Amino acid sequence: MRKLERIYHALNSHYGDLFWWPADTPFEVIVGAVLTQNTAWTNVEKAIRRFEGKLSPERVLSLPVTELQEIIRPAGYFRQKSHYLKAVTEWFISYDCNPDAIKNRPLPDLRAELLRVRGVGNETADSILLYAFDLPAFVVDAYTMRLFRRYPVNAGETYMEVKGFCESGLPRDTKLYNRFHALIVHNGKEHCKKKMDCAACPLERHCEKLSS
Repeated sequence: MRKLERIYHALNSHYGDLFWWPADTPFEVIVGAVLTQNTAWTNVEKAIRRFEGKLSPERVLSLPVTELQEIIRPAGYFRQKSHYLKAVTEWFISYDCNPDAIKNRPLPDLRAELLRVRGVGNETADSILLYAFDLPAFVVDAYTMRLFRRYPVNAGETYMEVKGFCESGLPRDTKLYNRFHALIVHNGKEHCKKKMDCAACPLERHCEKLSS
């Protein structure tokens, strides 16, 4: 667990407090969490801009699938994602679009419920829980897995193993989860890329640079 603390403090000292997710409403986070599957965030931003400021649960549900697909085309896999968006929107509307009603549910039950929604997997579910509803669900992504393998942090091989390792080794603090994930992603883009760029990396001193 000390490795987790060392990584966090090294990244935080170097980059300062970083936060994610760039969205104006919980529903925009939900939409972004679906659209970002298998694509870069810049493509998600392009897709969201095409809603022209009219992104709402009611609009997503009322749009014909073909029109929704055309709007979200820049995010890729737009045919699949159009159905995913409608499904997760129906889930959100089942709570009257009320974040407080959602947050009052026990977290394990809420997460299991989200995972039953078409198109919602582990990373998407945890992104929605943490960033849309400020619930303590640690998000694991490709940047996290790559860093932990190279450093290494023996957190496990699967999503749920790494998630469990982080949640048991860190205080149950949504702001900390948010900052830590944002720092890992930022460092992954700057240094811990598919092709390592270790010069000036704040983790270089202790990282073993194992092949991932």
